[in-house]
Amino acid sequence: MQTKVMTAKEAINSYVKNGDCLAIGGFVTNRRPYALVREIIRQHIGNLYIEGGPSGGDIDMLIGAGLVTAINTAYISNAAFSMVCRRYGEAVVQHKILNEDYSMDVQTIAYHGAALGLPYVPVKNMLGSDLADKWGISAEERKKHDKLPNQKFILQEDPFTPGSMLCLVPTPKIDVALIHAQAASPDGTIRIAGPLFQDEDIAIAARHTIVSCETLMTNDEIRKHPELNTLTGLCVDAVVPARFGATPSQCFGYYDYDVRDLREYANASKTQAGFDSYIEKTVHLQDNHEAYIASKDPSWLEQLTIIPNMGYVAGLNSME
Repeated sequence: MQTKVMTAKEAINSYVKNGDCLAIGGFVTNRRPYALVREIIRQHIGNLYIEGGPSGGDIDMLIGAGLVTAINTAYISNAAFSMVCRRYGEAVVQHKILNEDYSMDVQTIAYHGAALGLPYVPVKNMLGSDLADKWGISAEERKKHDKLPNQKFILQEDPFTPGSMLCLVPTPKIDVALIHAQAASPDGTIRIAGPLFQDEDIAIAARHTIVSCETLMTNDEIRKHPELNTLTGLCVDAVVPARFGATPSQCFGYYDYDVRDLREYANASKTQAGFDSYIEKTVHLQDNHEAYIASKDPSWLEQLTIIPNMGYVAGLNSME
């Protein structure tokens, strides 16, 4: 059986192209595919259309690097470290990127609809709010971008309940999904432990899916407990072994989020110059993910390893 195991450089070079619609998995500071995102920045793949859902600092890094044209998102945050990611905030205020707001539940419903092959999903969730009354990207601007739906949504009366309105939200046409998982096998079988977030849906919906993982299991080993597996190799194009591939976000069962790095990024990203310096140190001066991890203090990474059977590190926010 042909292996799908690749390096991050090989996977990104093979499947991510300028102008792609990218959907990125994880949740804020939880299981974000940072190793894959750093490789996109190294290869300077731009004009990206991002499906973010509950987004984190990895997408903020793509925005700060000037690689994002438009984003559909609920919010972008590094939780307690920066409640609104700073490069994103500045880019929106200065009109450097196109930005559309959906509620987090609507976006995840839309991703599920995309996984089912539906062109749109009917929801009520945004009705009665500014999310339904205001558009971040106008209909005129949308006509200039093939990767954007021509409307944010369409309001329509429920055909089964006269007098009740529905919001018809277009589902995204995802070129590439990026996900980080706890384990995978060479044939592309993926095992995600803990919350799945939108990852399963975007992987199924995307034309191509790249998954980085903490542990590479054999095909036979991962099949011993099929009830623990999340994705079949049928919807996975590349498997990238990447220990600490989600850092500085957390990865359930392996390590907690890196408070040092997230604090450093929160301060550095206040200005473009500070951000550029951070990216130079953590991305461009490191040839690959392995070099990036090798540049970090091994004793510090050891401290981030979770307490067995508990899934977190005690006293994390007080650690220096």
